[in-house]
This record gives sequence, C-alpha cells and structure tokens, in this order.
Amino acid sequence: MKIVDAQIHIWSSGAPSGLHRKVSSFTAEEALKEMDEAGVDAALIHPPSSWDPNSNDLAVEAARKYPDRFAVMGQFPPDRPENRKLIQSWKNQPGMLGLRWALLTAEQQAWLRDGTLDWLWPAAEREGLPIATMAGLFLPEFRKVAEAHPNLKLIIDHCGLVRTAQDDAAFAKLDELIALAKLPNVAVKATGAPHYSTQPYPYPNLHDGLHRIFDAFGPQRFFWGTDITRMPCSYRQCVTFFTEELPWLRGRDLELVMGRALCEWLGWNLALDD
Repeated sequence: MKIVDAQIHIWSSGAPSGLHRKVSSFTAEEALKEMDEAGVDAALIHPPSSWDPNSNDLAVEAARKYPDRFAVMGQFPPDRPENRKLIQSWKNQPGMLGLRWALLTAEQQAWLRDGTLDWLWPAAEREGLPIATMAGLFLPEFRKVAEAHPNLKLIIDHCGLVRTAQDDAAFAKLDELIALAKLPNVAVKATGAPHYSTQPYPYPNLHDGLHRIFDAFGPQRFFWGTDITRMPCSYRQCVTFFTEELPWLRGRDLELVMGRALCEWLGWNLALDD
C-alpha cells in the first residue's frame, strides 16, 4: 500500500504562522527525510504563500526534482485581476494538480460574498482544476459554490472541523459538514486530525467524529494527510493513527484513504501498485 500525504508545506523564508514550526525554512529534502522515516511515499505540497511569497515556485521546483514524491496544489493572489489569465496554463507547471487558498482572514472570506472570487469558480471548472480551502470556516458560502458549480471538484481542508477548537468543540459543525457529502463534487482532507484533541495518542475522542465523516463521504472522498509541520505528534504516529488505531478503517477502504483516492480525485498519475 502506497501512503500519500494530502498536505504538507515547504518554505525557504518568512515567519511560519500559527502552530507551524518556528524555523526559517523547511526544505523538500528535509520533508523527504521525515517522510522516509515515517513510511510515507509521496506528499501533496501546499505552498504557504502567506509567509513565504516564493513558496509556489519552491513547490514546483520540488515536484520537478522529485516527480515520484511530490505534487502541488498551488496558489496566486486571486483578488488581482491581472492574475486571472494564469489559470488557463496552470497545470503546465511541473507537478501542478490544482489550487488551494485557505481564506483564513476575515478580509479573504469577504471575497466569497463581495464578488471578488466570482470569476474563479467557473474558470477553474472549465479548466478542470480542483480547489482546496478551509471551508470549515465558511460552510454556508462553500455550499453555495459547490452547488453552483457541480463539475468543479472541491476539497475541504483539515476534516472540515472548527479550526481553533479541540475535543468536542471541534465537532460543533459536524452535522453541517456531513450534509455536504450529498454533493458528489465535494471531498474532505482528513489532515491535521491530531491537532483537534487534547488527549494523547491515539486520540480516542476523535475516533467517532472521524468515523461519521468517513461514513458520509466514503473512502473515495476522504483523504489522509498530516500538515506535519504543526502536528503535536511524530510523523509515524500520524500514519499509524489511521493504519492501526481505527478499527473501522481496513482493507480496500484503508488503501483508498491513505493515498489512492486522493490520486484518483486529483488525477495524480503516481505509481500505486508497485
């Protein structure tokens, strides 16, 4: 079984935000070393442009240099009209599979309501570019986009849970999240799960909530991953939390969740059967 991480960051400058490691750089080679130690075969890079404006180029170079290990969900400033033309040739970059904007700030989330992003969704739909975002922060707006653009593949980051909460509070919007599973163009990245628990590994108070999300979206739209540079546990534990500690995740379903489904959803032609 190949294991593919649905989200990591690499960077070469800046001050990492939030709980990310407070280091000036985290290189592709450093990521590969940790991946090898944890038994992770490949990873999807999400450039952290909020603190490293050169991170998109860095990610593309990593995918060019290590095509069997990395692919990219890139980004550019979507509020600048001069950047709209970029989307037409976006997939021509090495390893580029789609787009990702977290939309963490109130100003960025306002773009969902004031028309700033109205051009993006139909353009990405036409170009066949999946988009990932921290939709747990704005589920009603996200649902409107998903319903209006049924041929646009959309991915909800970090389990779709309440970003700043832990334990039961993290699952406060679980019913609203699960309702989105009825839309076949919506998938969930089960990334960053350990962050949502104050309990030690194997985070028993997360199991039921994750099971509900898995049951709703199914193994083909539920993608394991880490966001490793802000995890409270080892990379290997991020892996074994899913491969060993969730009794409801076994067999073909486990293979899909740990990488195959992500590759199929994004069109990542990674060798999965050797």
